[in-house]
Amino acid sequence: MPGIHVVSDSGCDLPPEIVDEHQIAIVPLMVRFGAEELTDLTAKEFWARCRRTSVLPETSAPSPGSFAEAFRDAAAAGAEGVVCVNLSSRLSATIQSAQAAAKEVADVIAVRVVDSLNVSLGEGLLVLAAAQLVKEGKDLEAVADAVEAMVTRTRVIAVLDTLDNLKKGGRIGGARALLGSVLSIKPVIQLVDGVVEQVSKQRTRSRSLRYLADEVAKGAASDHFDRLAVMHGDAADLDEFVDLLIPLVPRERLLIAWVGPVIGTHAGPGVVGCAWLARP
Repeated sequence: MPGIHVVSDSGCDLPPEIVDEHQIAIVPLMVRFGAEELTDLTAKEFWARCRRTSVLPETSAPSPGSFAEAFRDAAAAGAEGVVCVNLSSRLSATIQSAQAAAKEVADVIAVRVVDSLNVSLGEGLLVLAAAQLVKEGKDLEAVADAVEAMVTRTRVIAVLDTLDNLKKGGRIGGARALLGSVLSIKPVIQLVDGVVEQVSKQRTRSRSLRYLADEVAKGAASDHFDRLAVMHGDAADLDEFVDLLIPLVPRERLLIAWVGPVIGTHAGPGVVGCAWLARP
């Protein structure tokens, strides 16, 4: 298909039906359970596997060749250029592979790689914004420039139910102090300049979810966002949390999705988070 194509990675956690609707190409990261390496796990399959094993998963970035293949596929489909939105460069080497691939295919197709400085649906909202701009007929530079301008307006905040995964993965940024905390706390974290920072430490799960809902309320008042994304990692109390949000954001403006294998590997089971894009 001619025009600009949008590529991202599997850290964006967009549901498959949305990926298909907007014709977004997803390059998967590798997820490992011990010696077993997988790239095709769905979110539900991933969390089911986590329930069956005590082995904590690990992730690794895609190869440059995986991105180059996606870029060449876009060129073969008649695309004039590609916008590739990736996981935070401060948390993953994924964007380095995308940048290397963009150079490799420079004689075939123009590629702009955008650092989302985000994860999960924080990244996903930027990918969707790129797809919408493409539908509006914007050219490559206009789409990439607009998405880059949105990065600092993207908010991601989440509640963790366990610290085990975050500790093993090492991607904790300014939240390092959490590791010395008692295991009973339910930390609230956020993405700040592409890294994980601690926001609050709550003593119970219900308090942490209430805190998260209160932060969404503040965001709704100050950021005037059009859409709220809610992501969860096999959270049994998701419906209870959504009930806290309905007075703040109408259900039709909620995008609810599973946290997939890539982010779930580091966030752990039970994670619940919210992402939104502040209006300029």
